[in-house]
Amino acid sequence: MEPTTTDAADFFDRALLEEAAKKSGLLWVLAEGQQQSRALWHAWHDGAVVVVGDGAEQPLHGLTAGSTATVTVRSKDKWGRLTAWPARVVELTPQSGAWLGAVEELKGKRLNAPDTDTIGDRWARECRVLRLEPAGPLTEQPGAMPDGSHATTPMPTSVTTRKPIPAGLPKLLLKRRRTR
Repeated sequence: MEPTTTDAADFFDRALLEEAAKKSGLLWVLAEGQQQSRALWHAWHDGAVVVVGDGAEQPLHGLTAGSTATVTVRSKDKWGRLTAWPARVVELTPQSGAWLGAVEELKGKRLNAPDTDTIGDRWARECRVLRLEPAGPLTEQPGAMPDGSHATTPMPTSVTTRKPIPAGLPKLLLKRRRTR
C-alpha cells in the first residue's frame, strides 16, 4: 500500500515538531484557561516534551494532568516562532519507569542546579514532571503562520532595575587592581 499525501504531510509535520523541540532550549506553553503563555525549559523524551516544575523549579501554572495546552517552539537560529501544536498534559508518577527516563533527560538540561547529585530525589519530593504529548496537527508552521504579532506584556514581578553604581566605585576597583 502506498502512502497517501496526507500520510507524508503528517510525517513531515511530526519531524518538524520533534526537531524543533529537540533543538530549542525554551518553548512557550499556553495552558488551557490561561491568558498568557509561559516560557519553560524542557527536554524531548520518548515522543513528547517533558518539563519539571513547581517546588524550587520553574512554575507550571495551569498545567494539570488531563488538561490541554498549546506549545509554541522557536527556531534555534532566528529565535522566531517556528511551529505550534496542541498538547495533552500527562503527569508522570514519581519513580515510575517513564518518570525516571524523563528525569534523566531533564537532568542534562538543568543549568546551575544547587544539588546536581541528588536532583532526582528533590524533584520526586517537591516537583511535578509533566509530559506534553502532541495531540493534533500543527497549528503553526513555516508557510502557515498567523498575521498577528503575538507580542505580550511582561509578567508582573516585584523585581526592579538596578540602581546606578556609586560614582566612586570604578575608581576604588581600579585602585585595588594596581596594588596587587
